[in-house]
Amino acid sequence: MNTTTRQQQFEERGHVIVEDVLDAAELAACGEELRRLHQLAAELIESDAADAGHFQVEPFAEQTEAEAGPVLRKIEETYHFSELFAELPKHPKLLPVVRELLGDDLLLFRSTLMLKPARHGSTHALHQDSSYWPMDPPKLLTVSIALNEATAENGCFRIIPGSHHWEKQEWGEIATRQDEVGTNRPDVDDSQVQLVPLRAGSVIMFHSLLVHGSGPNRSDKPRNTALYAYFSPEVRYVPGPDGPRDATHRVISGLGGAKTHIFRSENPL
Repeated sequence: MNTTTRQQQFEERGHVIVEDVLDAAELAACGEELRRLHQLAAELIESDAADAGHFQVEPFAEQTEAEAGPVLRKIEETYHFSELFAELPKHPKLLPVVRELLGDDLLLFRSTLMLKPARHGSTHALHQDSSYWPMDPPKLLTVSIALNEATAENGCFRIIPGSHHWEKQEWGEIATRQDEVGTNRPDVDDSQVQLVPLRAGSVIMFHSLLVHGSGPNRSDKPRNTALYAYFSPEVRYVPGPDGPRDATHRVISGLGGAKTHIFRSENPL
């Protein structure tokens, strides 16, 4: 897909697919790193360490511990714990496409591993990312890299194409029980939803207003994704009444080669 076609699809549908960003060796390295992070999670949770809060267990799993450690739902701020996942948002097959859609100056809002463990992976109800993020205008780009095959059986993405043109709305809890597929909003037509299966190593990129979710994982295969949210200098951090006044974000591209930028009222970009 050429640049113009990709930009048109993103504008019209709110998402694009990029196939085969990671090769087999890179996927194997990611899998090995995930195993290390699961072991780290077990150690941090066992010792009640402060960093244990970055590792969230599945809230509705029948058991929260398995032979390999805790049954994790996600790992936040992965750059604190993994050089591999800290560098992944700069991948040479990924970053040029993000630049096509957002421009050359890029910052990172979120760096997360979203995990749907085999048999335990919870449903993610339909929602818009920007409804939960203190950023304005709501024009971020969420990038989700499939670290293994994503199918209907193990809880692949569910999206409503074109819904990024909707206004930002309020949504409920995202993580729900496995039998609660869909949305808790009666005004959203679930028949508009399309499944987005992905090969391992492929990527879905979507607008932060796109309505999306994912199904449960009742299969015997995990569905793991590396998720990054990029934004351009057009977007600003807008703290809520209880939020911190300042926010530091990593620079991924441009901005004079700076490593980070601190957002505060007296320090505009």
